[in-house]
Amino acid sequence: MKNGQAGIKALPLAIAVAVAGGLVWWALSRSSSSAAEESSKIRGAPVQKGPLRISVIERGNLRAADAVSIKSEIEGNSTILWIISEGSVVNDGDLLVELDTAQQVDKRLQQEISVRNADAALVKSTKNYEIQQSQNDSDIKKAEQKLLFAQKDLEKFDADQGERTNQLAKAQEQITLAEEQFKQAETKLNWSRELFDKGFLTKTELDADDLALKRAGIQREAAKRDLSLLERYQLERERIELQSGLDEAYRELERVKLQAAAKLVDFESDMRTRSAQLKLEQEKLDKLVSQISKAKIFAPRGGMVVYAQLEQNRMGQSQPIQEGTQVRERQEIITIPNAAGMVAQVSLHESVLKQVAVGQTCIVKIDALGAREFRGRVNFVAVLPDQNSWWANPNTRLYRTEVQITEGHPDMRPGMSCAIEILVEDIADTIYVPVQAIFRSGGDQLAFVTGSNGADERVVKTGRFNDKWVQVLEGLTEGEQVLLASPPGFSPAASPESSTASTITAGSVEPASAASGAPQAGAQAVGAGKAAAGATSGAPADATSGAATGGDGSGRSGGRGNIDPAQIEEFRKRMESMTPEEREKMRERFGGGGSGRGSGGGQGGSGN
Repeated sequence: MKNGQAGIKALPLAIAVAVAGGLVWWALSRSSSSAAEESSKIRGAPVQKGPLRISVIERGNLRAADAVSIKSEIEGNSTILWIISEGSVVNDGDLLVELDTAQQVDKRLQQEISVRNADAALVKSTKNYEIQQSQNDSDIKKAEQKLLFAQKDLEKFDADQGERTNQLAKAQEQITLAEEQFKQAETKLNWSRELFDKGFLTKTELDADDLALKRAGIQREAAKRDLSLLERYQLERERIELQSGLDEAYRELERVKLQAAAKLVDFESDMRTRSAQLKLEQEKLDKLVSQISKAKIFAPRGGMVVYAQLEQNRMGQSQPIQEGTQVRERQEIITIPNAAGMVAQVSLHESVLKQVAVGQTCIVKIDALGAREFRGRVNFVAVLPDQNSWWANPNTRLYRTEVQITEGHPDMRPGMSCAIEILVEDIADTIYVPVQAIFRSGGDQLAFVTGSNGADERVVKTGRFNDKWVQVLEGLTEGEQVLLASPPGFSPAASPESSTASTITAGSVEPASAASGAPQAGAQAVGAGKAAAGATSGAPADATSGAATGGDGSGRSGGRGNIDPAQIEEFRKRMESMTPEEREKMRERFGGGGSGRGSGGGQGGSGN
């Protein structure tokens, strides 16, 4: 019992000793850690002097310099029914792709019916045209015949022995006969009177002879009147009627010809319309037949099959080339490269665009070929940014660039990943520091030089830069130590209004400094631009962002420039909605996945 009480009394003392020991150990370890961290911070990185290579390092992919592009020639969208395996070596004339043309086959059957209907309509229209031509010929012949008859009637009337002369002669003959009859009646009456006086004739017979004389006289006068009327009126009227008939026959002939031409124009127009419709329908049928024939695509030359790279949508997704994939008209499906030459395709951020020019020498390292270096030169730099880069981040501006590889290798294949170093300039002897050592305050560029009294803020003037180093023209000397992170308590001043136009923001580069090839602040120029791109492309950009915001300079991003938080949230949601494979493809597309922007990432943190 006493032993138990003694143990209980000793327990608080043991606890107190243990707590005191723990506090001492914590204080000592904390002091040691702080001292080590302070010592590390104060040590910084040395200011170096010597040759400095200014270069731009980017990731890219190989592409054949000369390749035959195989595209879909079927209108609209079509589905790939069969496609040869990628990487296969084909000969000229080998089958590459077969596309679905079920819709075109159905349309062809319908179009064949349309062609037959159009052909029948054309035949009918042609026959109607021929019938109208025959009817027109008949109508014109009748009119011409009527005209001929009218001409003959007039000629018959006016001829020397014609109708006019004949009628006058008949009238004159009637007068002559009437006069002869009158004379005979007069002679007879005279003889009858003598006989009556002698008593040989009766009174009645004498009266009859007298009446005959009077009748003959009346007939003679009537014949004379008929002749007068014939000469004065009847013959002139008949001639006028005949002349009018002739004139009307002329007009009738012209009228019939015009009517015939008008009717023929209608039938001819209908025939041309039917012919045009048949031609149009036939062209549609020929086009469908041609489309169906283009469903099978054959190799125009021998070589290795490489699937085309499809454009990514706004979510960074794209449908791979495979059986079942839908392709649109004029969309590239396969390329057959020429192994004679390769180019490297790379996307340059606008912050380094002014340093790159066509003709600059490049060093290309292909991942699949180990550490071997190949020489090349810049062959093309796009004038406008790549529109596809806007989908992932609207603030990103990437410019498509091509590097011609001058040294070929049989193991090079299109699509291989590579690192491209574009040699901008080799400075023989200059002062330079890590990009993390330069800061911006107001309109000045600063560096913090370590000394016995702590960090000394110093205004510097910078020149050219690359992913790791910044050329210092004024303000630093060789051997000095500069901090890679701003000292505690440092607060950068706001930029004056006069330098607003030259402030480097996320996704933009200072015009004046870019034109001269040197950033206004090396760390911020490289870091802010690459941070805005949203790409995990190497430590210098991230470390710079940390330095610019007063971070620890360890390579962790301390800010995102002027990217809208709503855009960041939207991009985060897009990433969450993607499958792991799609996220991996997006990281590879922007140079992520640990590949970096070359070897410049590790140097910034250590300053070595």
